Amino acid sequence: MKKLFSFLAIIGILLAINCTRITENNDPVIGIWSHIATDGGTTQKQDVTVRQEWIFNDAYLGRYHTYHDKNLTVISDFKWVHKDSLYVISYPGLDKEEDIVTMTESDNGTVLADADGTVLAIRE
Repeated sequence: MKKLFSFLAIIGILLAINCTRITENNDPVIGIWSHIATDGGTTQKQDVTVRQEWIFNDAYLGRYHTYHDKNLTVISDFKWVHKDSLYVISYPGLDKEEDIVTMTESDNGTVLADADGTVLAIRE
């Protein structure tokens, strides 16, 4: 009887392990994306470099950073969803509108651009 219960326990454990597997996400957006721009800054002589960075992971989450002249000013998590050919990026906890972009190829490489063609980020 002990052998039967042991066998059933092993079968139960194997079934539980197989049922909890997360499906593999091979979406091409996974990786690091960035956008660099210059801002007028506080004085007319000095421009401020603003770098935005998105790190997409395979769990439909990511990390968003903003740097002003190499100083980290914003760090936040984001969620992303791939619907049809669109990527919807939402920033819970930030006062930032969600971005709706498509992935396209350009002369600069692979980019995320909105419906107007404005580039949100370039793949690194």
